Amino acid sequence: MTAPALALSGVSVTLDRRRIVAPTDLALQAGRLVAVVGPNGAGKSTLLKAVAGVLAATGRIAVDGRDLATMPRREAARCVSYLPQGHAVHWSLTVRDVVALGRYPHGLADPGALTGDHRHAVEDAMARTDTLRFADRSVLALSGGERARVMLARVLAVGARIILADEPTASLDPRQQITVMQDLKGESRRGTLVVAVTHDLALAARLADEIVVIDHGFVVAHGPLRRFSPMTCWHASTASGRCGGRSTARRWSCRGAWRDRASSRRCARRRHCRGQPSDVDGASGAGCVAQHVHRPVAARPRAA
Repeated sequence: MTAPALALSGVSVTLDRRRIVAPTDLALQAGRLVAVVGPNGAGKSTLLKAVAGVLAATGRIAVDGRDLATMPRREAARCVSYLPQGHAVHWSLTVRDVVALGRYPHGLADPGALTGDHRHAVEDAMARTDTLRFADRSVLALSGGERARVMLARVLAVGARIILADEPTASLDPRQQITVMQDLKGESRRGTLVVAVTHDLALAARLADEIVVIDHGFVVAHGPLRRFSPMTCWHASTASGRCGGRSTARRWSCRGAWRDRASSRRCARRRHCRGQPSDVDGASGAGCVAQHVHRPVAARPRAA
């Protein structure tokens, strides 16, 4: 069997003596767009930074079966390309020079002296993100959406097998959000594994091949898109650990029940996977993500 493009085994992150990401196991295949969703503070960005090597983590991260921690830094940077939040640029570089920074792991020392394969990779990345037309403009003179596509082009210029994008559509208008996500979808069709953190559940449902739901540092659900309904994804990203209207320390299990993290006791208010409304989150009627509800569930009206 072919090794997954990215495999996490017991990966966890602790910051300031507080565990942000619980031990996580994931196996993701190449050629997929994986949307990582969940409430604010759930640990989505932290997990992505750990995979990118920005934050220290325990456990094993493997790329094509090879331990990422044992690779030389330059080789690891050629395997995994990371797009952080914000699209911030603080120097008045041209668009071409910014995109050329993606060739640094391949030995390019001067972004202004592109030759051979470096020039081809940079121009190809700009063409794929529709940024070639302002290649000689200062990146500081661009709009937010244009700058987002430039930063994506820099990531594509690396030519990595794995792209990690942390909220790539944040603060963009709807048209630019769709454009950026379609660019990422195009990369997955080229055989690249693309992992994107997003709060836009509509775009995730429209373009993602798989969904990973994270809450309180735990991966509470993972699977192909067909297992999730829109209401399921919404509930998973907003419930944030509430059961029956009361805040709990429980998490979803894969059998459609809540489990206590410490004792693994099942919650008496659970509903199994029969497409029926759930008591999770009070009387909202939203299907629990762990039930793998295959269709939206109509919400029950709240009492007056």
